[in-house]
Amino acid sequence: QVHLVESGGGLVQPGGSLRLSCVASGFTFSNYYMSWYRQPPGKERELVATITQSGIIIKYGNSVKVRFTISRDNAKNTLYLQMNSLKPEDTAVYYCGGSMGWGQGTQVTVSS
Repeated sequence: QVHLVESGGGLVQPGGSLRLSCVASGFTFSNYYMSWYRQPPGKERELVATITQSGIIIKYGNSVKVRFTISRDNAKNTLYLQMNSLKPEDTAVYYCGGSMGWGQGTQVTVSS
């Protein structure tokens, strides 16, 4: 059974940083593209970033380019999202996943 568990969210001031993690189990993690999506309050889910199996090709949503970095550790079955220079508009529930399914999400709130 596929399990994806996100962590690392919380409350942070504008300009701050957070690192999200997503631990995967129940499937061969290294065989899959993985993505981070987010859903701001009252809005639709949107792509944050996508990484290939080997981490070579990466796609970022236009609103997070430069500020966010997606990475993965296939040995640890873990996906990461380093978020820097956070803005209030980055407030959302962040989800990891892909074709295998999605986690429950972790809340990120950017506020002073």
